[in-house]
Amino acid sequence: MKFEICVDSCDGVRAARDAGADRVELCANLLEGGTTPSLGAIRKARTISGIGLHVIIRPRGGDFFYSADECEEMETDILAAKEQGADGVVFGLLLPDGRIDAERCRRLIEAARPMVVTFHRAFDMAADPFAALEDLIALGVERLLTSGQEESVLEGLSLITSLNQQAGDRIIVMPGGGITPRNIERIVRESGVREIHFAALEVREGRMRFRRDGVFMGGALRAPEYARSATSSILISDVMRGAQPG
Repeated sequence: MKFEICVDSCDGVRAARDAGADRVELCANLLEGGTTPSLGAIRKARTISGIGLHVIIRPRGGDFFYSADECEEMETDILAAKEQGADGVVFGLLLPDGRIDAERCRRLIEAARPMVVTFHRAFDMAADPFAALEDLIALGVERLLTSGQEESVLEGLSLITSLNQQAGDRIIVMPGGGITPRNIERIVRESGVREIHFAALEVREGRMRFRRDGVFMGGALRAPEYARSATSSILISDVMRGAQPG
């Protein structure tokens, strides 16, 4: 079993490594489902040894149909991640009708090589998951991240199991979304998957002693200004332990 941890900081990379995870997916803006991290974050994360580094390439939140400008931005970010020594990149593009945007995906895959490519949860917005899976296999994508087109992996477990059976050894189907120490054993047992993706976040108090209440940097729906989410190595270990049978 391989474990990929979704993180948004170098502290998160270290926590994942210390817990024994195989790799991280480095993101920014987890509240939006993850967007491309900064060049500085990628560069610094790559200096942390002992763990694989995959970088999400997503220029914004929202849907997964991108303009020509956004696709050029994604290609530039892929090349930057490759230059910094990332092991893989994670992206997903759809057409307006819900099919995989094969033409643009192919261009980004070519830019990414020799890094490995994961198609992220844009897949969960695809109109026909079984046809989409075959499209990704034809493109040579190594890995698919999915919640089974549901809010969480547990709810999408039936589809994930079917996708994993359809995939065989042609592509890795990796569940991600709402995985906890309580449900991971069932997910692994019923689906037969061999890789798992999850975040292991806890809220920690910020380190500012002086605080000005009532002033916020975000919009109306916002996290507390003086608290932050951080990756917990203890929670990672709990989930990894839960994946072991019996």
